[in-house]
Amino acid sequence: MISSVYSIEGDKLVRKNKTCPKCGPGVFMAQHKDRMSCGKCGYTEKIN
Repeated sequence: MISSVYSIEGDKLVRKNKTCPKCGPGVFMAQHKDRMSCGKCGYTEKIN
């Protein structure tokens, strides 16, 4: 599960998913087939 959210680049741990613009750092948006959504506040962005 951790490997699906983070990747290791050299000595750094890098987040793969976008953070929620409303909730701020530390809250990831879930990536679905046609959208990205925040599980905390419900903010959704459509992917073209």
